[in-house]
Amino acid sequence: MARHTRPVNAVPCPAAASRRPRGALAAAALSLGLLAGCSFFEAPPVQRGNRVDPEDLAQITPGVQTRQDVQALLGSPTARSTFDDREWFYISSVTRQRPGRQLAQSEQRVVAIRFDDSGKVREIRELGPEDQRQVTFVRRETPVPGNERTLLQELFGNIGRFGGPPGGRNLPGPSPGPTGPGT
Repeated sequence: MARHTRPVNAVPCPAAASRRPRGALAAAALSLGLLAGCSFFEAPPVQRGNRVDPEDLAQITPGVQTRQDVQALLGSPTARSTFDDREWFYISSVTRQRPGRQLAQSEQRVVAIRFDDSGKVREIRELGPEDQRQVTFVRRETPVPGNERTLLQELFGNIGRFGGPPGGRNLPGPSPGPTGPGT
């Protein structure tokens, strides 16, 4: 007995024969979505750090404003110089998380404000990519004793270590005493 593959109440449409197959349309929509949708899955841009507006920066006059004036106008600095408190850095950037890739960073801005010994602004400068220094990282690792285990030791290292206290030592307290038939 043969079964019908179409619903009983379906009405055949004469224009359906002239349409493209649905699989081709779905493939075209999917490829269009993949081409244009790369930015669809990205997270929105995020402002990081303390962004200094050029209008606020223009209000600072070297030799006139003090640290307190700068902090009241621009807010707390993102970083201060390491060995003295004469240079403040306002660092900001716009980042965007991309799926499966590293964090994308754009519009990085670094403003350095240097103070004299009396606490007044001495100079204001904006640092760019030409002021950056390339730092090479050391890839060596410090060896730690006790971590040199082979693959077999890693796989079978815990066999026979179950059921007892860690380290194989007895716990303090009264011993159970002799057990056996003669007690």
